Amino acid sequence: MGVLARADAYQRCHRWAGLPLAVVYKFYDDQGTYLAALLAYYAFVSLFPLLLILVAVLGALLSGSQAMQERFLDSALREFPVIGDQIGQSVHSLQGSGVALGLGVAGTLYGTLGVAQAAQHALNKIWAVPRHARSDPLRSRLKGLLFLTVLAVGLCVATLLSTVVSTATVFGTSLATGARAAAVVAAIALNAFLLLVSHQVLTHRRLPLRQVYGAALGGACAWQVLQWGGSYYVNHLLRGATATYGMFGIVLGLLAWLYLGALVFLLTAEVSAVRAMRLWPRSLLTPFTDRVRLSPGDRRAYQTYAATEVFKGFEKVQVDFGRPPRPASDDHPPDCDAS
Repeated sequence: MGVLARADAYQRCHRWAGLPLAVVYKFYDDQGTYLAALLAYYAFVSLFPLLLILVAVLGALLSGSQAMQERFLDSALREFPVIGDQIGQSVHSLQGSGVALGLGVAGTLYGTLGVAQAAQHALNKIWAVPRHARSDPLRSRLKGLLFLTVLAVGLCVATLLSTVVSTATVFGTSLATGARAAAVVAAIALNAFLLLVSHQVLTHRRLPLRQVYGAALGGACAWQVLQWGGSYYVNHLLRGATATYGMFGIVLGLLAWLYLGALVFLLTAEVSAVRAMRLWPRSLLTPFTDRVRLSPGDRRAYQTYAATEVFKGFEKVQVDFGRPPRPASDDHPPDCDAS
């Protein structure tokens, strides 16, 4: 048995190796990088209008306390550690004017509904929801509004947590450290909850909670690590670089940050889908050649891809697999199924 055949046999029979490989292959089959780019684009379009609305609302509700406005806005911008300071400098001067609010509402309706529509398309594709079973254009936009409401509430809670932590620092080092640790745990739990709720709302099928919550918790931890990494990058590598790179650097940093966030969002769904639909183990050489014997996980995956593209309820699609071309080697790895 050759080296590739032994590696294939090993990953098929060991979950810790076969499951991540199946997630990567399904992400590739679903064209996940393009889905993430679409999400990042609409998030980019909607971010600045959302900040305009935030400034306008803060200006109306906290008109008597400029310091409180600054604190809440800075706490919200900490969700974007790579470019939060630069964005804050750009939006502070708007101060809640009527024109800013009008522009923010118009831009947000376009951008954020685009985010919701792109997220629905991506999740329905990942979870193999047939085209005819998805929500119609009206219901999909209503789901999008519900999704945006959940995100808005989550942002408010995250901002409140950040504000509480910044306030707690005046009481001493030990209390501030404990408050920061508690806030990190609460932020991870909040992000995991938001991932669970958003996946449930946007996917037009019932998701098995037992096989979804673990991936959501992992995605929340990954997002927290991204925030820490972005903060470290800014504080140690980009200090004083704003004057050199200017707006060009801000835009690139923002797009990169949003793209990474979209990848976390989609990979969380991919892990859950592979586990729930038992789309592993996959054959090691499946993406590279037809000269391969498909595993049961491969067959289930390709059957779901075909079922996803069914446009009408009375349309019938049947997937049959013929005999593949003769492999380069006659050695076949064992079929260690996910069960």
